[in-house]
Amino acid sequence: MLRPLCTCVFMIAGCSSVPPNSPSIETDAPVAQTALPENAAALPLTALAVQRALDRFETIVNRVKPVAEQSCRNRAPKLNCQFTILLDTRLNQPPNAFQTLEKDDQPVIVFTLSMLLSAQNDDELAFILGHESAHHIQGHLLKKQQNALAGALLFGKITSLAGGPPITVRTAQDIGTFMGGRTYSKKFELQADALGTQITHAAGYDPVRGATFFRRISDPGNAFFGTHPPNQKRIEMVRNVAARL
Repeated sequence: MLRPLCTCVFMIAGCSSVPPNSPSIETDAPVAQTALPENAAALPLTALAVQRALDRFETIVNRVKPVAEQSCRNRAPKLNCQFTILLDTRLNQPPNAFQTLEKDDQPVIVFTLSMLLSAQNDDELAFILGHESAHHIQGHLLKKQQNALAGALLFGKITSLAGGPPITVRTAQDIGTFMGGRTYSKKFELQADALGTQITHAAGYDPVRGATFFRRISDPGNAFFGTHPPNQKRIEMVRNVAARL
């Protein structure tokens, strides 16, 4: 549920409900998600720490959001570029941030309170916000959905032509959806890291310092069906882009 926190940040907790007709996008989909490990919480949950985190986040949003929206208008003028930033204040949620869409294709970025409390500096939060904004600007959610659909159709058709029964065709479609949804996922993450670096820098934050949080999250390695590239590769992407700014 939502209640205003500031002009451009809302809290999930409180009075009115989240729009019920949001599309069935996986809001925890790795293509649009940044998460720290759950044990990142020996978090300082004092009232003062929470208020400081909220004040700090409001300042970051007020600096990064206009830059992200201008980047969106410049790069993708046909997109809805009016970002809504939500804060999930439930204390039982692990550190996380993700991007999704409302029914009118309005981009929404959600941070959990524990993510704010886990961040070691403002640059990390600014970079994460820039990264999630970049996913929308670059159309990654739509591309992921299209890839998943294409995979389902392809696998289903191949199985059907081979004479498979309906239940086998449905299983093949599920496998195709899984595999298709992961097509180019690593590429999408690196693209979002690159554009997120530019947004973070333009907002006056240090993206290289911000990307240090990659050193604290589990490294996915280079698994074939993985959705995220190795952390070191992401850090190198940020450094390379930042060096040219």
